[in-house]
Amino acid sequence: MGKYKRVFVVVVDSLGVGEMTDSKEYGDVGVNTLEHISASVDSFEIPNLKRLGLANLCTLKQVEPVEAPLAYYTKMNEKSRSKDTMTGHWEIMGLEGKQPMKTFTDTGFPPELIRELEERTGHKVIGNKSASGTEILEELAEEEIATGHMIVYTSADSVLQICGNEETFDLKELYRCCEIAREITMKDEWKVGRVIARPYVGKKRGEFKRTSNRHDYALKPFGKTALDALKDNGLDVISVGKIKDIFDGEGITRALKSQSSVHGMEQTIEIAKEDFHGLCFVNLVDFDALWGHRRNPAGYAQEIEKFDKNLGVLMELLKEDDLLIITADHGNDPTYTGTDHTREKVPFLAYSPSMKGHGMLPETDTFAVIGTTITDNFGIPMPDGTIGTSLLKKLV
Repeated sequence: MGKYKRVFVVVVDSLGVGEMTDSKEYGDVGVNTLEHISASVDSFEIPNLKRLGLANLCTLKQVEPVEAPLAYYTKMNEKSRSKDTMTGHWEIMGLEGKQPMKTFTDTGFPPELIRELEERTGHKVIGNKSASGTEILEELAEEEIATGHMIVYTSADSVLQICGNEETFDLKELYRCCEIAREITMKDEWKVGRVIARPYVGKKRGEFKRTSNRHDYALKPFGKTALDALKDNGLDVISVGKIKDIFDGEGITRALKSQSSVHGMEQTIEIAKEDFHGLCFVNLVDFDALWGHRRNPAGYAQEIEKFDKNLGVLMELLKEDDLLIITADHGNDPTYTGTDHTREKVPFLAYSPSMKGHGMLPETDTFAVIGTTITDNFGIPMPDGTIGTSLLKKLV
């Protein structure tokens, strides 16, 4: 059965813990998402993360390191040439992205792509530039509502995003247009990592608000991952949040969509009450989408505090043969310039009620130690072409 019957991997989306040696190549100098959040707020109450050892990874203004934390902890470096959500998650499960995905940050999408998108969807495209999701709604949503045009935009990530008002554009129509955009952007010269439907509500500037009906149309992973290995060997692979979208459903046996990061943790808590055998893989996106990209350290800090409360509930439900791993997929320092992700190391916290030991582990050169640790636990080989070395023997 393996040392642990159930493994929970919780990705606190974008919670970086400091720059990597190559961060400057990505335009990221002196970045540290967690440390700078702490430095920006007066109060930062994270008792459960503290006792697991999170404050041992960074200097936090309000939170002292713990001499004997409950967890094993370290920092992980990303091996993939990216700071994208999708490549970060894929690497967690064993795939190294050797080529960065295509971005259209500086130029917008090519006229040929936009022309085909307009012809096939029947909507004129407005926007076509790099922007934050909230800013572009303030600029163009009234026009979209009045005309039926379609807001298309990108970011520093490899994404094509389409906004649609749920009342006037219609959610089904938005999804249809995104499916067409995904098909168009499968061409090598236009291939982006994700097409994202960005539905919103509201009728005028100052009232627009994005809804939880977002849907990501991702590329399929370019190879088999730890998720496939688990599923193919009859184990449960339960996804919470946008994990299913990120892996385009590959290797997933059951998927739950979350309305928020708080809801995602509530779903995880309910799953912890079930008798499953395998992996529960969770992404909590609000840290990134609501606070990191919007450069709001106070909001980010409050979101971490909400997570910490639910983390305490989850920890109380863990059994002796459960393993909890808390990590991230990249950074998004809310005190840094611009609105892009930041290239950073990410935390690795591993805890089980059955652990006798604790403490710092050596830094890893890849996120993939997580996927290999999980498959090693269940006695399953990783798929061919994957990377990573198991830490299972160190988690005693």
